[in-house]
Amino acid sequence: MTTDTRVDSSPPPKKTTERTPGSKPANRLLFLLAVLLPPRFTPESVRYDRRYRTLDKYRFIAGFLALPLAFYALFVISPFVQAIYYSFTDWSGGPVANFIGFDNFTKMWNDERFWDSLQVSVTLAVVAPVLTLVLGMFFAYMITSGGRHRKGQAIAGVAGSSFYKVVYFFPQVLSVAIIAVVWGRVFNTNSGLINGGLDKVGIAGPAWLGGDRSLALIAVLVVLSWSFVGFYVVLFSAAMGAIPKDIYEAALLDGAGRGRTFFSVTLPLIWDTVRTGWIYMGIQALDSFAIVLVMVPEHVLKVTPVFLYERFRDGQYGYATSIGVVLLVLSMAFSLIVMRIGNRDRIEY
Repeated sequence: MTTDTRVDSSPPPKKTTERTPGSKPANRLLFLLAVLLPPRFTPESVRYDRRYRTLDKYRFIAGFLALPLAFYALFVISPFVQAIYYSFTDWSGGPVANFIGFDNFTKMWNDERFWDSLQVSVTLAVVAPVLTLVLGMFFAYMITSGGRHRKGQAIAGVAGSSFYKVVYFFPQVLSVAIIAVVWGRVFNTNSGLINGGLDKVGIAGPAWLGGDRSLALIAVLVVLSWSFVGFYVVLFSAAMGAIPKDIYEAALLDGAGRGRTFFSVTLPLIWDTVRTGWIYMGIQALDSFAIVLVMVPEHVLKVTPVFLYERFRDGQYGYATSIGVVLLVLSMAFSLIVMRIGNRDRIEY
């Protein structure tokens, strides 16, 4: 008797399972409703779907940012949009604003007073950040690394560095109007502190604010730098304090002095902070409205924001808003140029 021992090598039949109505993917309407519902009210057939988890993550982010973005759009973006619209009109403060196209910008192009004020503003935007940031980095480096070498430390700050930071930062807590009034008295031709000191040594002091335009520009640069250098001292001190001490120890072992250490180690590692400060200070210098308006006579020196204010004062609201639009474009262009020039490989440590 023979027995058939052949094995059936054919693949097993595929199992076919019928989907129950509860396991079917939700239709689009149900899926959209589930995204809007809290997770506890979401059907299980949708809650564990990969698409729902992705949308749920972005729903949380959108819900968290919705209110701040709404306030930002209402109080920041909306005024910009309105200003751009009114810059193309002849609005004079009344309920009627007729669309006139680029007439305001054409008038601005042919206005010599605008170009004079713009020249002063651009000069301040170029010179003031360089002067202020250089002083801020110098003082910050002296505070954090200018002390005597202590035992077991590669670098050490000067004694009382926290007190110096407070002293440098003090102008930041003062009102800009107060700063302008005080410095206006300092630069006063007849009774000012500077000319009074020069008179005691037999030198006739110049008319800082009432005569030559270049002297008035120098005075404004001094006040701008004095007002903001303390902010950058604190900012750069914090950035320098975050640099690991091991890097300084390695530089000192290689024989680098303080100058070489600053330019080869400190400056590259805080460059992102310097670039951010450069942009911020440039925008502040482009403004410089209160300092020039309070401290300097109108016939001597005028920056573009002061020229804009005078147009508002004269009732030329449409023309004034077109000047504001130009300032906005200049600020954005300045920021992009600084970011482009200051772009370099990021250093990780």
